[in-house]
Order: sequence, then C-alpha cells, then structure tokens
Amino acid sequence: MYEALYLFLATGLVSMSAALSAGALNKLPEDQRPAFMSSRNGLVAVIMAGNLGALTLIGALAYGVRHLDWWIPVSCLFITFPLVHVVLFQRLLGDFKTLVLMMPLVIAAIVALYYYW
Repeated sequence: MYEALYLFLATGLVSMSAALSAGALNKLPEDQRPAFMSSRNGLVAVIMAGNLGALTLIGALAYGVRHLDWWIPVSCLFITFPLVHVVLFQRLLGDFKTLVLMMPLVIAAIVALYYYW
C-alpha cells in the first residue's frame, strides 16, 4: 500500500505543479511573460506542457483511486497538491522555473505510472 501512496503523491504533485505553473504563465500580461513566450511556438509549448501535466494528473488520480481509498486522492487534489505548489514551489522558484523543473519529472511520472500500473 505504501508504494502506491508514494507513487501517487509523487506523480500527482509534479503533474499538478506543472499544470498550475503553465496556467499561471498563460494568465500573465504580455509585458510580464518570459521572453520565450513572445513567439507563437513558446506559447504553444507552455500550453502543451500544461496539458501534459493535466493529463498526467488525471492518470495519477485514476491510479490513486484504484489502489488507495477514494478520499486520499480527492483530498490531495483539492488541498495538498495546490497548497504545496503555492507555498513551496511558486514562492521559491516562480512559475517559469517550476515549469522547467517539473516537465522532466512529469515525463518520469508518466513512465512510472505506466510501469507500476
């Protein structure tokens, strides 16, 4: 049971953090966005990163509901994951650095979910 809990927490946290960071970057005004987002390709890359994070979060939630009690994934989705993202990652790193850090971890989360499912 603990392996399933650890896998769910790790994959859910990095995927939600990536999705929230991408959403926050997309909501910034044009003059406050990072330089690479001034081109169309940069904007599409951020949107695709957010979508990949969101899809991985759905996979992590499905894994969590299947292998854990239902209330653990639901409470993490609404309380734990956003709280850790806002308090820890967003304040320490900012949205852009968090997105860059979380994307390789999201790819690793996809592999881990596929392997351990």
